[in-house]
Amino acid sequence: MNYIEHVGKYFMMLGQVFKAPQKFRVFWEALFREIEQLGIKSIGIISFISFFIGGVIALQTALNISDPLIPKMLIGFATKRSIILEFAPTFCSIILAGKVGSYITSSIGSMRVTEQIDALEIMGVNSLNYLVLPKIIATIFFYPFLIILGMFLGIFGGWVAGIATGMFFEADYIKGIQYDFNSYLIFYAIVKTIVFAFIIATVPAYHGYYVRGGSLGVGKASTQSVVWTIVVIVIANYFLTQMLLT
Repeated sequence: MNYIEHVGKYFMMLGQVFKAPQKFRVFWEALFREIEQLGIKSIGIISFISFFIGGVIALQTALNISDPLIPKMLIGFATKRSIILEFAPTFCSIILAGKVGSYITSSIGSMRVTEQIDALEIMGVNSLNYLVLPKIIATIFFYPFLIILGMFLGIFGGWVAGIATGMFFEADYIKGIQYDFNSYLIFYAIVKTIVFAFIIATVPAYHGYYVRGGSLGVGKASTQSVVWTIVVIVIANYFLTQMLLT
């Protein structure tokens, strides 16, 4: 199957996802289960990485500003912009693509190879709606909060790094954070996050739903889904940056 056929099959899958919804009670229970699995359980890894990457960005910026004529407030400004524009929405989404994408593919793929999906369809259940739609809604609504948390912790991590190492003063860093604040950049990051969340939920679901080859096929599909999810995120990031920032 070539790439065009895969894309066509992917959009056909999406058409079934938003068709014939299940009973509200069943959907509600599935949604909260996915919020816990895909969102709440990802808070720890995003918090940890955001904090330390923010510190690394601040320290590297401080090390590269050696000219005494350059104001030290640029350390806080550069850290803030780097985290809001790229690190929080894009890099955190790539991390989530690896963690969440493999989980989605393996969970749906396991149901496919054990014929649980076939059993759902025999009972008249729209399996794609039942399995995929709660994941889409959970990621789209929860991940913006997760990325905002990553922004805050990244900037805070830069502040802690400066205080711990003494490479820059607290007042200069805070002044840089406050300098030229543009709320549109937050909007830009949230829009990217929503698009990436949709990709993280649907691309791995596609690979898991159409998996073949038993347990070995599930493992292979999990690897492929992570790779393709990251590729699609990087391509989408390019076009979103073109549309929203130029």
